[in-house]
Amino acid sequence: MSDLLSIEAPGEVCLVEEKLPDLPEGGFMVATTHSGISAGTELTYVKGTNPYLGSTWDPALGLFLQGTPSVEYPVRGIGYMQVGLVTETRTRAVREGALVAMCYGHRTAYVADPMQDRFVELPDDLDPMLGIYVAHMGPICANGLLHAAHDLHGPAVGQLGDGVRGRRVVVVGAGVVGLLTACFAMSGGAAEVVVVDETPARLAVAEALGANVLAVGDDAAATPAAEDDPAVTLKRRWRHAPGDRGADVVFQCRGQTRALALGLRLLRPQGTLVDLAFYTQGADEVRLGEEFHHNGLTLRCAQIGRVPRGLAHAWDRERLSHETVTLLREHGPRLREHVITDVVGFPDAPQFLADLAARRRQTVQAVLCDDVEDEGG
Repeated sequence: MSDLLSIEAPGEVCLVEEKLPDLPEGGFMVATTHSGISAGTELTYVKGTNPYLGSTWDPALGLFLQGTPSVEYPVRGIGYMQVGLVTETRTRAVREGALVAMCYGHRTAYVADPMQDRFVELPDDLDPMLGIYVAHMGPICANGLLHAAHDLHGPAVGQLGDGVRGRRVVVVGAGVVGLLTACFAMSGGAAEVVVVDETPARLAVAEALGANVLAVGDDAAATPAAEDDPAVTLKRRWRHAPGDRGADVVFQCRGQTRALALGLRLLRPQGTLVDLAFYTQGADEVRLGEEFHHNGLTLRCAQIGRVPRGLAHAWDRERLSHETVTLLREHGPRLREHVITDVVGFPDAPQFLADLAARRRQTVQAVLCDDVEDEGG
């Protein structure tokens, strides 16, 4: 049996028992040691704001259409940052006792099929808790860097840092995606990386990771004074030529349209914004008739389901996971200390998610664990 996180209705989260299938020939079983919570995507199901809950997704057309929702309550199996200990195996693809990073949702155990389920065996020198980033979250952020590299070099991309090396980079949003993206940019040799956010505590995390930071107000209707405007600050600092000031590339990592509007203002003319955010509301604040139009900017959506055209063979998910492991080896201790803010036992997960959705508590990265005491939680 396995305990499985279930969202029964907006605001209603519980654990249910799930009967595991028999272990087939060629399969393996894992006991979950760590399961990372995505406080962005997953909470859209707890809040009821995910677009799949209100419309039909047509994968052939790539459109959301009116009709029966593609996802209905109860929602089970969400979560894409799992680390599991292989407790039994009937395949040579993975050994018993190995720790593997996978994406199988918040559950305490899982029966996997190597022909269907992607897994990455974690190296012995990697903190298992940081393994939550290896299968999916790290590749999401690495793919943002890959889009920036492709924008500059096309199919000639050789290294992940090709789009940021020697360039001035801004990351808008100091959540997990923004923080990991900032680390990728620093590791890729950016001349300077500045993280912009509204929350002082999150900016402190970005600073502890080695980035420069700028605060921005949270009043979308207000026009900030020049001395408080990150766009003014950075365009005064970063001069490329007369009439050419601002960031070479912006990574937009916050699912608020005011963050996107700010990201466009930070760019130099003909600069590129790589968007990794997930927007669940409208976009009235983006004002595409202003900087976007007058400065000839480029907006690129980077999703883990699509690497840039022409790069899929050389830059598959396995390579992005490898880049993530390399990043975690470099930044691991600081990420563990400053980014992972909450360690929660599986029995406490339903209340924890409900509290996050209701804004009764805040987190940067929360991790569900099989043994909280051993993790110092």
